[in-house]
Amino acid sequence: MTSRTIRTPNVTFEAVEEGSGPLVLCLHGFPDQAHSFRHQMPALARAGFRAVAPYMRGYAPTSAPADGRYDGMALAEDVLALLDALDAEQAVVFGHDWGAVATYFAALLAPQRLRKIVTVAVPYGPALFRAFTTSPAQLRRSWYMFFFQQPIADVALRHHDFALIDHLVADWSPGWTCPAEDRERTKATFRATGTVEAALGYYRATMGPALADPAVMEASLTATSVPLQVPALMLHGADDGCIGAELIPSMREYFPLGLQIEVIAGAGHFVHQEKPEMVNRLVLDFLR
Repeated sequence: MTSRTIRTPNVTFEAVEEGSGPLVLCLHGFPDQAHSFRHQMPALARAGFRAVAPYMRGYAPTSAPADGRYDGMALAEDVLALLDALDAEQAVVFGHDWGAVATYFAALLAPQRLRKIVTVAVPYGPALFRAFTTSPAQLRRSWYMFFFQQPIADVALRHHDFALIDHLVADWSPGWTCPAEDRERTKATFRATGTVEAALGYYRATMGPALADPAVMEASLTATSVPLQVPALMLHGADDGCIGAELIPSMREYFPLGLQIEVIAGAGHFVHQEKPEMVNRLVLDFLR
């Protein structure tokens, strides 16, 4: 993989790239960074694709956004700006966690720009938001989202060299150990000035307004009930300790052009890193 800079009107992205051919834009989540697609990018390159994985907005060494936004529509605007900067009229977008959120919002904003989408670990549709008020099991899993609304979270996340990140990864993917080299890459990103504030900003932009005003929650449910006009593949770990696999089947009604769901046994939240050979096969079969 080679490193490159991608300049867009609002954010200067640092990214890694491999291969040539039709573009597959790979978008990471929390707590992660661009190299989390280290297993997928070589496989995509061998299959004749150009895989580009940027560090998401605010995740060093990518810049903080000039507009200061971290909401879902801002992430969608980043996707389209990246496609423009990479001279891609259309692309496949492959998103994990917050990268999945960015993918869904991009599909809402400009479905004609997305040939197909692959999302991992975060479902589309109102089921997840509804689970915050109806599912004790999901509320227990999502405790961190509510904690991240508090100012003390900035200190807690940094404590003891980001020990909370280690705890969350272990909790979300039981039985999997993130390789030391990649764990260090993630912590190096978080040690950089501004990354903690940006990473928490994603949660605060999404959950803060909804918690403050029930009408915002209703608006969020409505926004995530719009069918997405793109063919989609959804991958989820059966043992995901962050988002329960029981929330995934309800996605089917929101993809009129087709949705393939694969719930992968023995995998948690970081399924593309935990089961790379299976994920690569499923993704390449879907893209073919």
